[in-house]
Amino acid sequence: MIAASCSTSDDYYRDLTINENTWSNTTNGSSSAGSTPETAGDLTTFEIAVDSTALSETENIPSDNEDYLENNTFNTNVYINYDGTTASCSGLVEGVNVNIDGADVIVTSTVKGVNYVLSGSTNDGMFKMASGDDNKKFQLTLNGVSIKNNDGPAINIQVGKRCYVTLANGTFNSLTDGTSYATSSEDQKATLFSEGELLFNGSGKLRIYSNTKNGICSDDYIMFRPGNDIYVKSTSSNCIKSNDGIFVKGGIINCETTAQASKGITTDSVFVMDGGRVTAITTGQGEYDSDENDVSGAAGIKADYAITINGGELFCKSTGKGGKGISTDQEFNMKDGNVKVITTGTTYSYSSYSAKAKGIKADGNITIDGGSVMVRATGDSGSEGIESKKAITINGGSVEVYSYDDAINSAYDLTLNGGYTYAFAINNDGLDANKNVYVKGGTTVAYGCGQPECGIDANEEQRYEVIVTGGTLIGIGGGTSYPSSSSTQPSIVFGGNISSGSTLALNNGDSNILSFKMGRSFNGSSCFLITSPNLKKGSSYTIYNGASATGTDWYGLVTSATLSSTGTSTATISSLSTPYSTCGNSTGGMGNMGGGMPGWH
Repeated sequence: MIAASCSTSDDYYRDLTINENTWSNTTNGSSSAGSTPETAGDLTTFEIAVDSTALSETENIPSDNEDYLENNTFNTNVYINYDGTTASCSGLVEGVNVNIDGADVIVTSTVKGVNYVLSGSTNDGMFKMASGDDNKKFQLTLNGVSIKNNDGPAINIQVGKRCYVTLANGTFNSLTDGTSYATSSEDQKATLFSEGELLFNGSGKLRIYSNTKNGICSDDYIMFRPGNDIYVKSTSSNCIKSNDGIFVKGGIINCETTAQASKGITTDSVFVMDGGRVTAITTGQGEYDSDENDVSGAAGIKADYAITINGGELFCKSTGKGGKGISTDQEFNMKDGNVKVITTGTTYSYSSYSAKAKGIKADGNITIDGGSVMVRATGDSGSEGIESKKAITINGGSVEVYSYDDAINSAYDLTLNGGYTYAFAINNDGLDANKNVYVKGGTTVAYGCGQPECGIDANEEQRYEVIVTGGTLIGIGGGTSYPSSSSTQPSIVFGGNISSGSTLALNNGDSNILSFKMGRSFNGSSCFLITSPNLKKGSSYTIYNGASATGTDWYGLVTSATLSSTGTSTATISSLSTPYSTCGNSTGGMGNMGGGMPGWH
């Protein structure tokens, strides 16, 4: 057996790092001195790039799950070594037939427990597991192998059984397909293609370059595990695709695709992430599909069914027209972990059709229970940070959004139960629901732009409401939707011309309820919707401008701050009413002037 090494100086092999200027959810400092920047700080500047930095991960292997290599036995090794234009084989056993033509290797097998070990290098070869009625599951070990096929896939698995792809520890492996494929009656969908499950394991490196079709593709499902270090570059299609689901248990996965409407990772089923780090970068423009008579854009992650993030780090960047960071035709569920998304593309249009750039887009409900979500979408009209065509519910964690259009937009109800939420819309509403907005808990800062846009916008035209029963919230815009009579926690609606960088203090006598440092400028008066569990019906309150406040803040909002100076009294409420009382200058356009339905592409 000949051992071959591969240089890590390949143009595609780039161990870059992601800018991790992570925003702290609770930072101590003086709001008057700038502990929260006037812009969104890291939210407007963080970057996403390919990152192969090693992770320290542990793994619990379920003993009853056949998808794990450790629960199987492959004790017969067949060695395939590539040497330029030729290949050789050793370790043959009865029931395994290896046909070699130059560096093209075709294997047929009727026995189980076989591990095919690939090593060496070829610029004109391939490895194929041929189909057959008696095929068994098998192990495929990439042991320092480099395969380039000039007219098809580098690895073509026509066996519809489990394939355990082992990246041998300490090895570098690369696979490259041809710029065109020879005619075949078989599926040849990727540089690394399998009819059956692809189950990755091991801690070697795998680099895949796709020139014609997908990088990695399974007509079943794909699983990645801790230790995996995989980079896929595609210039013609998706990086990673499966029919029946993609499951990331851990490991490092980097995807870059430049093709029109291509996806970093896409599945016709579910995408579930439990750990590891996935980085998906797309630069392709949108595309018109004549078969569907519709248009679509590229996406970092795309699933036809639910996307669930239970842990790990997921980073997506899309720069093409109509591009999305994360897109699902059903639900998006965030349990834990760290998600960062950047989209910079504008609208892609073809005839009367258009695809809008979005940060996170779901046709079903969006539910965030924990973890950290950071989204920046700065394209043009329709470039929303987080959009659901159904309901959005935030139960915990932190959600930070900076967008050109609505920061957070739900076609149905939008519910804040807990966690920390920051929404900054450059040109539209901060929080926009096309049904009710429920404020039940958590800490929220939401900026809309000037009149008629709102910090908090419910669809009052259709008789929907803002219902406040708990939580701490400040919504700022040219207008606001007012709390309804169903609200049990009182609120204050305040209008005033407050300069960016100025700090407001809301006091009950000498006791501070909250302070807030203004983080954007408005042309004229701005409208504030303020609520806190510490507001009591019938009590009197004073709003001061120009205060100096110290405390733990969330984008300028400090609860129960220590005031070294209250500043100047700006407005008073002698007896707070339920659901709200108004005060200050009402010329700022207080009141809802209408929100828009979210885009449908």
